[in-house]
Amino acid sequence: MAGLALVITLAGCGQPDYNRRPPRPPTPIQITGVITERQVEVSPSHIGAGPIVLIVSNQDGASHTVILEGEQKREQVGPINPQDTATIQANVQQGRYTVRAGSERAVARSRMISPAELVVGRERPSGEDELLRP
Repeated sequence: MAGLALVITLAGCGQPDYNRRPPRPPTPIQITGVITERQVEVSPSHIGAGPIVLIVSNQDGASHTVILEGEQKREQVGPINPQDTATIQANVQQGRYTVRAGSERAVARSRMISPAELVVGRERPSGEDELLRP
């Protein structure tokens, strides 16, 4: 009887199931952005679809709200004070996105800060093989 219990227990100790359903999402990538007096820049500007962490630094003299906007996505953070940073976390799909900065001063003076463009391609591979992931 004890031998049968041991066989049943060992039968359940097979190889791990690497075919998770659903598979893990891609590993989040970090994108940096900067606001200057004239424009918003992001790097890298071409990425694959999946989770992102956009860290934006305000190098202008005014506080700004930052907006990440695409066809079906709109995320906003701010206002970001001069010489400060803020973070937007989003899961982006394939398409084109703009990263815009605005402030009361920009509206009052009709001062336009050119937005950055973020181009998102096909989905990045699963993060299944990444170490130290939950």
